[in-house]
Amino acid sequence: MGLFDSFKRQVSHHETPEVSIPPASHAEEKDEGLEDARVVEREVCAEPAADEPVDEGMHTFVATPLRTYADKKPVKHVVGATKVIAILNQKGGVGKSTTAINLGAALGELGKQVLLVDLDPQGNTSSGLGIEKGELDRCVYDVLIDDETTLLDVIVPDVCDGLDVAPATINLAGAEVELVSAMARENRLKEAIGSVRGKYDYVFIDCPPSLGLLTVNALVAADKLLIPIQCEFYALEGVTKLLDSMKRVKTYLNPSLDIFGVLLTMYDGRTTLSKQVASEVRGFFEKLVFDAVIPRSVKVSEAPSFGQPITEYDPTGKGAQAYRDLAKEVVRRG
Repeated sequence: MGLFDSFKRQVSHHETPEVSIPPASHAEEKDEGLEDARVVEREVCAEPAADEPVDEGMHTFVATPLRTYADKKPVKHVVGATKVIAILNQKGGVGKSTTAINLGAALGELGKQVLLVDLDPQGNTSSGLGIEKGELDRCVYDVLIDDETTLLDVIVPDVCDGLDVAPATINLAGAEVELVSAMARENRLKEAIGSVRGKYDYVFIDCPPSLGLLTVNALVAADKLLIPIQCEFYALEGVTKLLDSMKRVKTYLNPSLDIFGVLLTMYDGRTTLSKQVASEVRGFFEKLVFDAVIPRSVKVSEAPSFGQPITEYDPTGKGAQAYRDLAKEVVRRG
């Protein structure tokens, strides 16, 4: 019996309940002769004092200065037809945001113009590229809800070479409820992305881990789907529902929608399980699976905490090379 016989029998996916974490205590203690001790999780990089030693090997989180689309650097090549690709898997923790960030940055290195649309209320794509969400006046939520706000109004340009971001904040969590009574609610994102077609080579939509109205908007707006699948035992659990949702949207709302590729993530070549999962996935999806495989890597996990893609944080590492290989394969597939 194969590992994924349950997938082939279309066993339904059970969502993991959210676990609330109580806020940490911020009690302060004072003691004469001793300096205050503070734990800093994220530090915005500042200019060091003249007499302060600089540790060149230390990485620090650097907040991306807020700019507008009007500040974008001139594009040096002719942009052809824009390809809109939704990065989607209803299962959380499979590498959707990580793939959006690092694939976008790798394509930027190849001279492509890329826009990341953060459609996840958690905003991991935004914060993972150093954007301080608390400083944003508007985000993708406003684009979906307010008819007067366009995608160009919220884009933060040039977070990396050739890479722009339409960021998300927690406000986006309310969009599903507010869109219920809206006209053409499934087409809101499609209409917004229509205004940037011809300005970017690729538009990637980082979807939330659900099949709600935000995800439906992504499916309607996208030309193709990129599905990350982690090399773990429950890798394909729930993918059946995703494919069913894709088929329904394809039938009724977006006839051109299809799978662009399936990406194996968090692969550990030392384990039999990873090899077995990869074999099962390739056996099921066949040629849709990318040749490039994203390895399990501490550096890839660390990079978002410093507001950088892996191609900048650890440019010579195996994670960066894997995403560069993926970028080349994406370009070859058209």
